[in-house]
Parts: sequence; structure tokens; C-alpha cells
Amino acid sequence: MTQTTKAPPKEVIKVKEMLKTCIQCGTCTGSCPNAPFMDLTPRKMWRMVLMDRLDQLFSSKTFILCSSCYYCTLRCPRGLELTTAMGLLKQASSRMDIKGANRTRQFYKAFMDSVEKHGRVRETEFMTHYFMAMKNPLLPLEFTPLGLKLMAKGKMHFQSPFATGNKLSKLFQKIRELEG
Repeated sequence: MTQTTKAPPKEVIKVKEMLKTCIQCGTCTGSCPNAPFMDLTPRKMWRMVLMDRLDQLFSSKTFILCSSCYYCTLRCPRGLELTTAMGLLKQASSRMDIKGANRTRQFYKAFMDSVEKHGRVRETEFMTHYFMAMKNPLLPLEFTPLGLKLMAKGKMHFQSPFATGNKLSKLFQKIRELEG
């Protein structure tokens, strides 16, 4: 994979500084309950940060799948704040324009827009916004089997787009102000 030619965002620089004492022991990967679902292990991901392999890093799903359980941070023999580093990478990915990261970014944005608007995720509206943002008419076909299973189990409902809770909009506005 090629390296990114753009200067890394401030979040990546901060993560790299945080990781400079990483001994690549693999405790983070061994501690992570989501590691089996990640395309890169956390240990490999930290190595990519240190090697400035940002294209490869941000096209992976590893940092997006972090559930912030803090197991990696608690068990790290060097005391590195790995959960904080994952959060910084999530922030950086939303600011960068790296090919391959758009799908993850659009998925997260559609998800959070639904939560902000309704106070919870409305699956059908959320996925509709995601598919429209991706501008790929064949993408919904990838999700059809999953959608049918969810509907059969009563886990997905069609709701009026006008019914809204909107109780979280002030919270989201405050977060935007704090993040700048």
C-alpha cells in the first residue's frame, strides 16, 4: 500500500505521540472482544500509525469497530490510553478524504443523524439516508438478506418520517460547539 502524501491530521500526530512507547506486545489485540471482527488487529493498526500507513489504516474497519470498552487501555503493560487513541482516529477519519473511508464515514453520519433526529435509530430511515449518500444503486442489494431477516424477527419497523422525538438536538449542538 502507498503512504498518504498529505500531512496527517492533528489527531493522528497526537496518536503517534501517544504510541511511541508501544512495545507491540499484542495485549490490546488479545484483550479486545471485537478483534475477531476487525480486518486488522489493534496491534497491526498501531504499527500502521507509527509507520504513517494512513491510507491502509483508514480504509480498514478496525478503529470504527472499537466499542470503547477500555480493556486494551486497562491491560496495556505500558499504560497507553489506547481507547482515547481509537477515538482520535475516529475523529481524524471524519476529517480526511481517503478513498475507501467514505463508506464508513457515511454509515456513521447517517446513524448519528437518525439518533439526533429521533432520540434513537430508525433503521429504515437510517439505511435509506446511507444508501442515498453512497450514490450506488446496487448497494441496497447487499443488505437485502439482512433486512429480510430483521423484519422477519420483528427487529425492524416502518415508521412515519414525521414522528420525531428531537430530545437530543440540544446535546448534539453542544457537542458540535465543543468539538469546534
